[in-house]
Amino acid sequence: MPRVTDLGITIGSLPSGPSRSIVDVPGVGVGHTTVWRDEQPPPLGRGIARTGVTVIDPGGNAFHAPIPAGGSVLNGAGECTGFISAQEWGLVETPIFLTSTMQLGRVYDAACELLTAEEPAIGDDDVIIPVVAECDDSFLSESRRMQVTRDDVAAALAAARAGAAAAQADRAAGRAPRPPAEGAVGSGTGMSCLGFKGGIGTASRVVPSGHTVGVLAMTNFGERGRLTVAGVPVGQSLPEAAAPTAPPAGSCIVVIITDAPIDPAGCRRLATRAGLGLARTGSTAHHSSGEIFLALATGLRAPRGTTSDRVALQGRALDPFFAAVVEATEESVLNSLLNAPTVTGRNGNTSEGLPVDRLTELLHHHH
Repeated sequence: MPRVTDLGITIGSLPSGPSRSIVDVPGVGVGHTTVWRDEQPPPLGRGIARTGVTVIDPGGNAFHAPIPAGGSVLNGAGECTGFISAQEWGLVETPIFLTSTMQLGRVYDAACELLTAEEPAIGDDDVIIPVVAECDDSFLSESRRMQVTRDDVAAALAAARAGAAAAQADRAAGRAPRPPAEGAVGSGTGMSCLGFKGGIGTASRVVPSGHTVGVLAMTNFGERGRLTVAGVPVGQSLPEAAAPTAPPAGSCIVVIITDAPIDPAGCRRLATRAGLGLARTGSTAHHSSGEIFLALATGLRAPRGTTSDRVALQGRALDPFFAAVVEATEESVLNSLLNAPTVTGRNGNTSEGLPVDRLTELLHHHH
């Protein structure tokens, strides 16, 4: 399926990384487990599942070498475990786990088990609070039963690490890394965005200093009439939905990673700019929506209990990074839409795929 650049669309002015995805940041990997089943409704079965798990691994052992981080909340009707400690300490100590609202506890438990099993110091030297964020996919997926298992989380984590290794091998061979799967996959399987099927989208930007900014978004927000692509209000001209669509307030998680030397205060500022990228696609951050953003910067990473001796970028030096976050967030949302087919879930609810041909006609006509 096409991505933004395949349609000849240019978002912003900064260049993209070679894969145009978050894995352009060295060490980063993304893995998905998609849970797709059709059983009888509860209590006879688990019902229809359109859900899953996505893991973003920042690379290396995050317990032994935590990553400077900071977050921002545009509208807080959502949950992200580990967010408060990240704001307090300015550090993230685990990979980032994404899932659906009612599966958050399952994923958190599994993350604790998996990470403690591979690192004996966890729970001995100190405990961890895994970062697990959610959006509500109950329009398409049965939420009255637990749909995600420990094995699903383990598979997504393993896939993220394998993806990071593959990206590193590609770079070493002079090839562009392969971008992770987007659209209705992993934690994005049951998500809907701006009146169409949403899910997972990713993009990257390279700033003048040579550093890379990668973004991954789990999109589950907005209404069709507000959909905006490259400044064109296409949602006003696209066909109306043939059936009821998902509620407009369903949340959006945005994860930003850069290899630049940026401290936690700077990361919080980067995270805030994700809201501008969402606004450019048509988001108004509805009352019941959870727009939660987290930014990590590996450039000041240091062994646990120590600090880096590198000088952090501050002040106006952050301006290119702000622009990179805005552009890559906007493009990530659009990629999540372009790569998601029509999906039918529980109670026959259907989230339509974005009509790419009609979208292309509207954009060409406008320009």
